[in-house]
Amino acid sequence: MSAVTAPPTEIPQTPTDIPMDNQMGPNIAGGNVGPSDNQAFHSASLYVGDLAPEVNEGLLFEIFNAVGPVSSIRVCRDAITRRSLGYAYVNFHQVSDAERALDTMNYTMIKAKPC
Repeated sequence: MSAVTAPPTEIPQTPTDIPMDNQMGPNIAGGNVGPSDNQAFHSASLYVGDLAPEVNEGLLFEIFNAVGPVSSIRVCRDAITRRSLGYAYVNFHQVSDAERALDTMNYTMIKAKPC
């Protein structure tokens, strides 16, 4: 896992679309994405890369929900074959939960691969 960013309006489909300050360092930012009536809320998306092909949303939910409440997970897949592209987004309700996950779980082994 390598970055916590504000939730995108459209999830990137290719690794070149993923915002990162540099190749190895985290890019941490909270986003105000609330409704127009100034009732903003904070959430964060965690990019998880280098995933084994058999990693699915259920497994990632079990792992990351232990850190804090997860709002959603998306394993990015090929549009035709539906095979994993090797990365996912884990969305947290709170920026602090995403930061804690990054601090405590960066390069954690998932299916024998450090992610």
